[in-house]
Formats: sequence, structure tokens, C-alpha cells
Amino acid sequence: MSEEPLTPAEQDAAQPDEATAAPFAAGVGDEEPEEGSAEEAPSSEDDPQSPESRGPGPGEDKSDDQLIRETAALLFASPEPLSEGRLRALLERPRPARVRAAVEALGQRIEQVGLPLQVRQLRGGWTLLTTPECGDVVARLSGQAGPERISGAALETLAIVAYRQPVTKAEVEAVRGVQAGPILRTLVDRGLVKITGRAEVPGAPLEYGTTKDFLDRFGLGSLEELPRDAELTRD
Repeated sequence: MSEEPLTPAEQDAAQPDEATAAPFAAGVGDEEPEEGSAEEAPSSEDDPQSPESRGPGPGEDKSDDQLIRETAALLFASPEPLSEGRLRALLERPRPARVRAAVEALGQRIEQVGLPLQVRQLRGGWTLLTTPECGDVVARLSGQAGPERISGAALETLAIVAYRQPVTKAEVEAVRGVQAGPILRTLVDRGLVKITGRAEVPGAPLEYGTTKDFLDRFGLGSLEELPRDAELTRD
């Protein structure tokens, strides 16, 4: 028997307000979604009228070497990964293929010179990162001993969320066979997991998914880069 759709008044009543969302964000309870868990507004790159989506501009007249140098400067200066559309706009709209070629060539040049840097794709964009072998020395800069360790149980829970999202606490517990509430709250507090909404089942339990910080922490450009069955079983 199918469920009847909610009336507008019932839909408004089902939405959590800031007062009820705040306790969960602080790790106190597991009743209401955390504040700010709604989907982000689409960026200007999805707008067909935005500069990123227009045809070739003055950047098309730049030489390959100039595009590579400017790409290096932009990736170095930006605190966030730059998407292809954003990078193209900042380079004054050369053809998209030339932007991708400039990023690839930059990575090759850095590798050839032997600098402890690498061009990585994170969160759907490109960024400059230090190589893993320099992790300890870079950590001294901020006074940190190193990256925060994740327990085996938390890592198992995080993997279930990553591969099955959106997923409820009950579904995580069904896979692991143990209670998952405390670990899920810890992962939310660490910014690796977020509440994405409620499942359309009786009781409307919370659903969980991974965050952008999860992608950064594990060096993933998107969820599509998660290892698949064939890769996990490869010798």
C-alpha cells in the first residue's frame, strides 16, 4: 500500500529547526540532522550563461607554456581545488582541452624536476599538494604530530557509509553486526560523515553520507574513484 503524500503543513512540521539541529552537531544526540546538512546550491559553472561555459576567449591566444605557468600560479595560490570550469575562466577561456593539457603538463614538469609536489584531483577540481613522504616535515609547520588516526571499527563504518550512501544507522549495524551509533557520531564530529536527510521508511531514520573532507583525507577526486570489487581482489 503506497503512502499518501504529505500536505505542505506536514512537510513544514517535518523540517528540523536550528534549535533541534544544534545538539546533534555537537555530538550530544542522534535525533535531528545537523545544521547545514542540506544540499549546496549549484555553482556558476552549471549556469550556461556563466563565463566558465562560454566559447574561447583571450586565453586561447596564450602559448602552451604561458597556460602552464599561469595554471601553476593559480593552483598554488588557491586554498581550494579549482574545477575545470573555474580554472578555464581564470585563464580567460582557452579551449577546455588546452586547460586539461596544461594541468597534465604541469604535473609532468613537477615530476621531472623532482620537487616534493604533485597535481592532484580533489572534489572535482585540481590542486597542488605535497608528496606523502613530506607529510611529517609539513606537519611540524602547524605543530601537529601527524594526521589523526582512525580506528579499525571507525574505518569499517566509514567504508560502509562511503559505498552504500545514503545509508541509515540500522543498515550500517546490519552489515557490521554491532551498534554503530557512537562511531557514526564520532565520524560526524570529525567531519568525515554528514547527515544527508531521512529515509522514506517507517520512523524516518537519519541517513548518512560522506563529506568533502572525506574525499580530501583519502585523496579522492570523487566517490567514483573508490576502489571497486575487481580492484580490491586484485593480487
